[in-house]
Amino acid sequence: MTMPNERTRTLIQTREFLLELAQDSALAESIRRQARQLLRHYPHSNEILLAGRLDEQRTDRLTEPFLSSSVDKSQ
Repeated sequence: MTMPNERTRTLIQTREFLLELAQDSALAESIRRQARQLLRHYPHSNEILLAGRLDEQRTDRLTEPFLSSSVDKSQ
């Protein structure tokens, strides 16, 4: 089972990966264009962490939050 901090870290790392793809001139233009298109609506890390904070603060939840408000990016 995936933990909230793992989901949060993965979302942040995915954005970083898409940024790398969008800027890599060794890749085909079609791949770079697709990465840029995906990034247009992909949340920034501060938005993901804010969503984690809000998720953790919800009091009507009986289960763990979906996201976490902090992550260790070294994993």
